[in-house]
Amino acid sequence: MFRRYGIVGLLMILFAEVNFLLKIEPFATWYFPIVWFGYILVIDALVYMLRSDSYLMNRKKTLFWMFIASAVFWWVFEFINSGGVSNWTYGSDSGVTSGINQLLPTAFIQFIYKAIAFSTVLPAFLETYELIMAVHLFDKFKLRRKHDVGKPLILGMLIFGLFCLIGPLVWPKYLFPLVWMSFFFLLDPINYLHKQPSIIGHLKDRKLKIPLTLMLAGLICGFFWEFWNYWAKIKWYYDIPIVGFFKIFEMPILGYGGYLPFALELYAMWYFVVYLYNREVKHLKLH
Repeated sequence: MFRRYGIVGLLMILFAEVNFLLKIEPFATWYFPIVWFGYILVIDALVYMLRSDSYLMNRKKTLFWMFIASAVFWWVFEFINSGGVSNWTYGSDSGVTSGINQLLPTAFIQFIYKAIAFSTVLPAFLETYELIMAVHLFDKFKLRRKHDVGKPLILGMLIFGLFCLIGPLVWPKYLFPLVWMSFFFLLDPINYLHKQPSIIGHLKDRKLKIPLTLMLAGLICGFFWEFWNYWAKIKWYYDIPIVGFFKIFEMPILGYGGYLPFALELYAMWYFVVYLYNREVKHLKLH
């Protein structure tokens, strides 16, 4: 059964879509939380309809912490971007940010608004992941053989993860894409060592279901992030060296490839937080 809150979510998305044309304030500026909270409600309702279990119906505490973790995660990426990578900026169609500054007149209110918007990233992504898992799209996909996960692999990932994190800050023109895989290489081996869900753990069990589902969820969310951003009054713009050609919405086509490692990165970051804050909480784990 499709839950009523899913209908509310559909109405929120529809309202945001219509308001891209009408530009009624403050909703035109605040579209991001409206459309993405609506998206989360719709996808959660679909997941519940398919398997009678969802975050909003059965794991509200998990969903709450996802919102908190999501805001923290994206502030980390904002810090990296402002620290020298500078691949995206925020503005309006006229290239200025006066609209949002007028509607959010103080730095504190701007911070709260951004935190609310950033808080939707991880829940939207993981809800999409749950929906794809519910339709069993990749259940039969496996590696041909098992692979060992030894110290050389783990150490190599950690060293490469540090390089991915520091390199873009030192040489952003050429190494900026590494930002979107840095935390995966840093945190996934740590999760593996502490018996948390990890991508490299599937080298041993041969199952590709979770990695493939994560990457598809990343692409789906990436499409909608860019699609809704394109029509918005206040949005982000990209300044990407070398490969900034042939844009689909505001994103260069090659940039969509970044959503694949970003998906694995979010997964690793989430389970690292789960391990840090409550090592024994089974209900925080995904299916």
